[in-house]
Amino acid sequence: MPDNTHKVIIIGSGPAGLTAALYAARASLNPIVFEGIQPGGQLTITTEVENYPGFPDGIMGPELMDKIRQQAQKFGAESIFQQVTEIDFSKRPFKVVADGKTYFGETIIVSTGATAKLLNIPSESEYMGYGVSACATCDGFFFKNQHVVVVGGGDTAIEEASFLTKFASKVTIVHRRQELRASKVMQQRATSNPKIEFMWDSVVEEVLGKNEGGRKSLTGVRLKNVKTGTLTEFPCDGLFLGIGHQPNTSLFRGVLDMDSVGYLVTKPHSTATNIPGVFAAGDVADPTYRQAVSAAGTGCMAAIDAERFLTHHH
Repeated sequence: MPDNTHKVIIIGSGPAGLTAALYAARASLNPIVFEGIQPGGQLTITTEVENYPGFPDGIMGPELMDKIRQQAQKFGAESIFQQVTEIDFSKRPFKVVADGKTYFGETIIVSTGATAKLLNIPSESEYMGYGVSACATCDGFFFKNQHVVVVGGGDTAIEEASFLTKFASKVTIVHRRQELRASKVMQQRATSNPKIEFMWDSVVEEVLGKNEGGRKSLTGVRLKNVKTGTLTEFPCDGLFLGIGHQPNTSLFRGVLDMDSVGYLVTKPHSTATNIPGVFAAGDVADPTYRQAVSAAGTGCMAAIDAERFLTHHH
């Protein structure tokens, strides 16, 4: 074994990666965690997290990740704030390259997460967490009796819109075409809901807001009709992006089994991938739930799977 071989290398650092680190560290496996370009993962772009068990008053996303990181480090996990740019999983120990340096791991846990697809307009990132959200189940609660806009026309958008009607007084779905791509049953659910209205043939060109004494808030969106080119200012209190997520798996293409979208495929009742000794946890392998608590749960599972694997292969 090369001298810089680690028992467990974790790639990615959201709730999944850091929980895996916590469990692996407590099992005396001294894991190293490559935290990548977004240490703490997607939770670091949400402001307040109210649905993570154990925090009845809510907690800020970055603070929650920091606490899990400290807990993992207390038991011997090490964070490396670099991005893994190269991997070789053809033989054990597996090879991982970050910042030009090579590391070896007897087991690997992939927890690189997913990224919400964004509109890629400048004002969107400015108001992310201040009225712009990519997760209705995370943030819907903050929009009680308010008017929100959902962008998209697929199942994700319709699901988000339907969920938001529990809180919002009105939900406007903005879609670039004249008909939805969502499944028939989802479409019926949306069109029969009195709180949901549609803006067809339209795209969001800009997020509008105000910044009063450092307090940012969204005031509306500028919509463009794709057929006529007409721009209109549309007042609303929130903007939800329902255009889907992209798992961060380009590094593993052709190496680890993934579905057509790019989510890693794991064996049933396990976090094991198609390569023995490589495990996947969190949103990178979860197109369905995408919650901090479910990601943390699979992080725990991956660490236990890795520990058992090491016991059997020594």
